[in-house]
Amino acid sequence: MNITFIGGGNMAQAIIGGLLAKKIAPATLHVVDVDAAARDRVEKKYPGVRSYGAARDALRDGDVIVLAVKPQQMRAALSSLGVSSNSHLIVSIAAGVTLASLSRRLGGYTRLVRAMPNTPALVGAGLTGLHPMSAQVTRDDRRCAETIMGAVGRFVWIEHEGLMDAVTAVSGSGPAYVFLFMEALEEAARELKLPAETARELALQTFVGASSLAASSTEPVATLRARVTSKGGTTEAALNSMAKDQVKEAIIRAVKAANERGRELGEELDKN
Repeated sequence: MNITFIGGGNMAQAIIGGLLAKKIAPATLHVVDVDAAARDRVEKKYPGVRSYGAARDALRDGDVIVLAVKPQQMRAALSSLGVSSNSHLIVSIAAGVTLASLSRRLGGYTRLVRAMPNTPALVGAGLTGLHPMSAQVTRDDRRCAETIMGAVGRFVWIEHEGLMDAVTAVSGSGPAYVFLFMEALEEAARELKLPAETARELALQTFVGASSLAASSTEPVATLRARVTSKGGTTEAALNSMAKDQVKEAIIRAVKAANERGRELGEELDKN
C-alpha cells in the first residue's frame, strides 16, 4: 500500500510516524505540500519519505490519498488533485468537511472515507471516528483506512455521517475539556500552597491513573466515581460543590454546543 498525504502538517506527520513505527516502508509514503519549508521538515524528520510540491508529481496508480489540509485549504487542494472517478481511496481528516462536499468538488467521487482523529494521535494515543461514503468503499478500503488511522491509536466506525459532528464534539474537542479540568486542578493545588511542580504532577497523574482505571474496568464510570465517594468525606464535599454549580450539566451543554457548531461549520463549508 502506497500512501500520499496532501498536506504535511502535525497530524499528517503523526500518522507517518505511526506507520513507520509499524514497519511501513518509508518509500511507500509521499507528502504533497506547497510549502517548501514544510517539505524539507518532513524529509529531514522521516528519512526515505519523499515530498513533492504538486499532487501530479507524487501520485501513483492505486495510491491511497489522505487529505490532511485545513478546511479552508481544501478547495485548492482538490482542484489540483487530478484524480479520475474512484481511482483512489481518499481518506479526509479535515474537520467539518462533509463527504457530499468532497464528492461534489471531485465530480461525483464516492470512494471516500471521512475521519475525525484527535490530538492524542500525536503521541499514538488517539481515537478516530471513521465513516465511509458508499458501497464503493470496499472491505479492503476499510482495512486500508483502519491501518492508516490505527497507526496513531484506536478507531471506531460511525454508521451515519451526521453523527460525525458528535464524534468531533466528544473526542475531537474532548482533549481541550480534559486539559481545562487539569488546569483547574493544578491551579487549585497551587492555591492550597503546594509547590508548582508537585501541583502539576498531582493533576496529570490523577488523570492518567483515573483513565487507566476506567479503561481497565467493565463497570460504568459512575460506579467507579461512587466507590471513591465516602459519605461525609472530602470527595463528597467536592462533588456536592460541583453539583451546586451544575458542573456536570455545564459540560453536557458545552459538548452539545460543540456539536452544533460542528454542524454549522459543515454547512458553511458546503455553501462555500
